[in-house]
Amino acid sequence: MLLLALDTATPAVTAALHDGRHVLATAGETDARRHGELLMPAVDRVLAEAGRGIGEVTALVAGTGPGPYTGLRVGLATAAALGAALGIPVHGLGTLDAIAYETGLTEPFTVATDARRKEVYWARYADARTRLDGPAVAKAADLPPDVLALPAAGAGARLYRDAFRAVRDDLPEHASAAALAALAAERLAAGLPLDAPQPQYLRRPDAKVPAGYKAVTRA
Repeated sequence: MLLLALDTATPAVTAALHDGRHVLATAGETDARRHGELLMPAVDRVLAEAGRGIGEVTALVAGTGPGPYTGLRVGLATAAALGAALGIPVHGLGTLDAIAYETGLTEPFTVATDARRKEVYWARYADARTRLDGPAVAKAADLPPDVLALPAAGAGARLYRDAFRAVRDDLPEHASAAALAALAAERLAAGLPLDAPQPQYLRRPDAKVPAGYKAVTRA
């Protein structure tokens, strides 16, 4: 196995390479406005660091979010294009699940990322591998009180500390393709299915078709 993982569902644009046992290389940069510019250079860096060629990759996994429309689709579209060009399978895996996996926690906790519009994407976990609720999108203050009382990871929890009462700054803030790759490799090795590489938008995009515009006609 040589698994290439990509995630652009959070401000972190990240890629990693995994051989089925270990993460061979990882690269990324945090910039919420440059997902399209940064992703392929990150892919090039992990391949170069691992001393592998793109033709050696046997499968891809992309973070499916939830995340903002523009950023999220960059990783999924790139994975789909590479998979089609190389003739290899493309898998999906929830971005919040990857963040949860990276925490390594064995007790209940919450992951929340920034959904903008004063909202968060969130999910509740029994441990680092077991999701109980979500993913969902809501204003932080509207989450169930028992969820807000749990230890919390992610940029959304840090942003709304007035709502999340047990924010853990030692836990991951954004997604990591290394964690995504490790979780995907673990599930594949165990014969567990991964998700389809389809985006979890959870709401309509911010961009809208203008209303009341004048149609241009020809004389």
